[in-house]
Amino acid sequence: MNVDEIKKIIPHREPFLMLDEAEIIENGNSAKGFKKITGNESFLRGHFPDEPVMPGVLIIEAMAQLGAVLALSKPEGAGKKIYFTSIDNARFRKKVKPGDLLELSVEFVAFRHSMGKGHAEASVNGSVVCSADLGFAVGE
Repeated sequence: MNVDEIKKIIPHREPFLMLDEAEIIENGNSAKGFKKITGNESFLRGHFPDEPVMPGVLIIEAMAQLGAVLALSKPEGAGKKIYFTSIDNARFRKKVKPGDLLELSVEFVAFRHSMGKGHAEASVNGSVVCSADLGFAVGE
């Protein structure tokens, strides 16, 4: 999916849309996504301006948005909204800087009715920069 297709699934818009591309994996319980970090990102102007770094909370948000795309792209998710309910076991391992391609992955580990949990990772050049277990609720 390109950014226009992503916008049809989740309500996020710039500057809070943290995905450039997304791909649902064949089994429908995992997804991959990408966000190119450019020097023009609005969040970089105020976050260590002399050495710009993507805030960790926005890396978590990017992973959560990928999970939202995964959940809402299922037939039962059409037309619904998704809400963050928890962040567990979050680990930040390396800085994400302008020029980096943030590679995201999320896999659902539980999904019942309107509640779910997933494990997410963000990598740059094959090296994990962030991981977390995310909880969510699907609603109207």
